[in-house]
Amino acid sequence: MQISRRTQADRTAATRTALIAAGRRLFAEHGFAGVGTEAIVRDAAVSRGALYHHFGDKTELFAAVLADVEGEVTTQLAAAVDAEADFVTLMMASLRAWLDACQRPEVRRIVLIDGPSVLGWARWRDICQPHILGLIEHVLAQGMRDGTLSPLPARPLAHLLLAVADEAALYISAAPDPTAARQDMETTIRPLVEALIHH
Repeated sequence: MQISRRTQADRTAATRTALIAAGRRLFAEHGFAGVGTEAIVRDAAVSRGALYHHFGDKTELFAAVLADVEGEVTTQLAAAVDAEADFVTLMMASLRAWLDACQRPEVRRIVLIDGPSVLGWARWRDICQPHILGLIEHVLAQGMRDGTLSPLPARPLAHLLLAVADEAALYISAAPDPTAARQDMETTIRPLVEALIHH
């Protein structure tokens, strides 16, 4: 009985994983609107009933895919920066790691473009909150506690900085010369970050 339950749990987890992986590939390549449920279940090699059982509909699958991508990018950002670095170095390294991640179609399309339009701003942010937004807020709160940063409300400031990073990624991806656009963005953002230092 116990083996049977475990086998069922393994099958359930494998089906869910296959659907999320298929969603990531297809949503990144074609966008949410360009992907039908038939293509998703075919790519995942599962039944349509399995999709509805696990996620209810395509939108709920998209929400799970967004959370998956956000979690992965957050892990990459955390690994790419030196937690012992000074605040400006830490924030600029985080920005660069974010802009690197946004060069991947799945991040740009799923997180930045389709995320807010498919799920609405409030739900999009609810999914992002434990991930990148939460990471930024944590760094800001720590900097305010140790006196490095000017005392400002950490949560709205985290939203503001994330909006800057999101807009920077979109600006760069749409630019005729992305390399020059990125250089200009980093040059422009650095003084904004430096202005947060408590003097």
